[in-house]
Amino acid sequence: MRFIHLADVHLGAKPDQRYPWSTGRDQEIWETFRQVIEQAGRRQADLLLIAGDLFHGQPLLRELKEVNYLFSTIQDTEVVLIAGNHDYLRKNSAYCDFVWNKNVHFLKKTSMQRVELSRIHTYVYGFSYDCQQITEERYAKAIPGQEEGFHILLAHGGDGQHIPIQYGALAQAGFSYVALGHIHQPQILSRTQKTAMAYSGSLEPIEKHEEGKHGYIWGEWKDQSLKLELVAAARRAYETLTFPIQPNMGQYEIENGLQELIEKSGEENMYHLSLEGEKELGQRIDKKRLYALGRVVDVWDRTHAAYDLQELRRRYEGTLIGEYIRHFQGHPLSATEQKALDYGLQALLETRE
Repeated sequence: MRFIHLADVHLGAKPDQRYPWSTGRDQEIWETFRQVIEQAGRRQADLLLIAGDLFHGQPLLRELKEVNYLFSTIQDTEVVLIAGNHDYLRKNSAYCDFVWNKNVHFLKKTSMQRVELSRIHTYVYGFSYDCQQITEERYAKAIPGQEEGFHILLAHGGDGQHIPIQYGALAQAGFSYVALGHIHQPQILSRTQKTAMAYSGSLEPIEKHEEGKHGYIWGEWKDQSLKLELVAAARRAYETLTFPIQPNMGQYEIENGLQELIEKSGEENMYHLSLEGEKELGQRIDKKRLYALGRVVDVWDRTHAAYDLQELRRRYEGTLIGEYIRHFQGHPLSATEQKALDYGLQALLETRE
């Protein structure tokens, strides 16, 4: 039996709204989702699991029709989905009375239910959110039936405000697979011969801290064992690029070096730029110019000024500068203390001049 495990698609989200490249990212999420549906058909997936937050907010009727049409193009694939904390079943939600295609099974009850998929010898369990926050451990007593076949739990949560989960206990509950949603970083939490449990992560990265590979999980039961693979599907990624600064570097050299690094890493991605190393005492790096180099979401100046502290203390012994230096010596400096020393020395030396 072959399946695709998706979660946290967040159709309707508009990432990076503060930045100029935000336009069109909402449509990219839709397009990536459409391509995954195509892959489900092309790879002959028996089952498509969506573990909550298919939508970023309350779905519109026209949006449900679009999604349902896509599901109708993979008639040989059973689709099972639940609502998460973002697209929860509020009163008068378009979810409530929507008529899905015959291969789609929406678990819209707010207590545990299951659907039997006899053609593929599979039972899928789960329930939908009816509010944005649920603090009870609602999966604590979840157990599968005793019938022969594959028993899959579709679950959404994992933090204090969205159904806390005791992963160790859930891994021992007896499900063949636990398909999790809500945590946007993909991770396989358990994989044994009897059971497996994983977060598929978000299909596309939604927030700038969501670095790394994003896509969906492809699962296949073969020779009485489950094989899992994270398939990359996202069009863009957030990455951190580290750039070494040397004392003799000026603004233009730094900009050119960073531009080359961004081009090499992929101009389609979004970047945190981390400047590390040493710069001349008093040197100012214009971070605004660095933001203009591409899809830059953060610039972190982690450099420290290059100077001979012992020589400065000797030169300015008995002055305010000498006393300031003495205050920082004798113990390892934290990053904050190092910045204070650098900026303080710069200010004191400029005042003396």
